[in-house]
Amino acid sequence: MVSTRLVETLRVENKLGEGVIWDAVGAAVWWTDIEGSTLYRYIPQNKQLDQWATPERLGSFALVASSSRLICGFASGFAYFNPATGAMQWLSKIEQDNPGTRLNDGRADRQGRFWAGSMVESGEQGVGALYCLDHRLQLSSQISGLSISNGLCWNPDGTIMYHTDTPSRSIYRYDFDGATAALSNQRLLVRTEKGCFPDGATVDAEGYIWSAQWAASRVVRYSPEGEADFILPLPVSQPTCVAFGGPELNRLFVTSAYQGLDAQAREAEPEAGNLFIFETDIQGIADPLFKPD
Repeated sequence: MVSTRLVETLRVENKLGEGVIWDAVGAAVWWTDIEGSTLYRYIPQNKQLDQWATPERLGSFALVASSSRLICGFASGFAYFNPATGAMQWLSKIEQDNPGTRLNDGRADRQGRFWAGSMVESGEQGVGALYCLDHRLQLSSQISGLSISNGLCWNPDGTIMYHTDTPSRSIYRYDFDGATAALSNQRLLVRTEKGCFPDGATVDAEGYIWSAQWAASRVVRYSPEGEADFILPLPVSQPTCVAFGGPELNRLFVTSAYQGLDAQAREAEPEAGNLFIFETDIQGIADPLFKPD
């Protein structure tokens, strides 16, 4: 039986907290408030909270090996961004013929590429895609026909990729070729019940998937075969993303959102938009770095 204990709540009141990752070198947790156009960093040891305005809404990002820059999936494309100086370098714009989409969830794979997918904010559904930015900064589209790309993560040895298109309520698994980034053999892993939408996800050291589930007030741990193993209830209806971190990689960080809640709902959910830190008896895996050539 999995054991968890809430050890800290950061009362940041994010409209759409997302993209949480752990920085092992800096002993810090990073995340973004997409709709607040704000990047956050928190160092648990001394309780230092830093925040920076972002030049565009920031959907996801990864730390870059041997660099103070981040690789970012901004609303309109991929760029390097240095939060300390505000300097940015655009690498690739996406879907410029489709102004109703923006980049959303993303993550580095075990080989050091950066992946991020788009979501439809307005207009025709199913026109988003999942992209891969490789070590040579070349961009390729890997999955098309998406409405809200989400839940991107890899198993411990990097041979399986997990991904969801949130409105479908389905988490899929793919065979993943680490050498080429090729995807194959798509299979349905989990289909959630009506009204429960899988959002951001991560994988622990045992290969189990932890899925934040929007509108369901919970994080669910699934086996590699798709069986629900543990449910972590939350005091908010809209958890958005999860990551393991801490010195022992046994702290679970959970972001959340108040976006879309009216005044009455926000009063009923005073914790909405906060970041929650749980101590667990499960060990996670360090978040990979982006490793350009």
